[in-house]
Amino acid sequence: MENRDISFSLFGLDAQQRLPWASDAQSINQVIWNILLTSPGERLMRPEFGAGLKSFLHHPNNQTTRSLIEDIINESIRRWETRINVLQVSVNIDSQQLHQLVVDIHYQQKNNTQQQMMQFSLALNE
Repeated sequence: MENRDISFSLFGLDAQQRLPWASDAQSINQVIWNILLTSPGERLMRPEFGAGLKSFLHHPNNQTTRSLIEDIINESIRRWETRINVLQVSVNIDSQQLHQLVVDIHYQQKNNTQQQMMQFSLALNE
């Protein structure tokens, strides 16, 4: 029997009004999103859970802010998503929009040798 990682999807009900399951890479990506968007103190039974990226909304787009974001992402994912090994997190300025950051997260599932990457933009409204 194949061992699969599953979780409830973060995107609500499907067309049949059922709560769908996310599996494998999709499950991991959704858990990472949950970690990054949850602020510490937001979850009742896990007050330390989350990275709190929304708290950087009005920070300046400088090297200090980018390093803080990189460290928080790295630490939070390593702590709360134990199915993966974080290989690299990079936070860079979007050359087209200077108030935007581009975040790249490279990781590998512990039960798989294939490397994965998650990329997203984060707006800093200075």
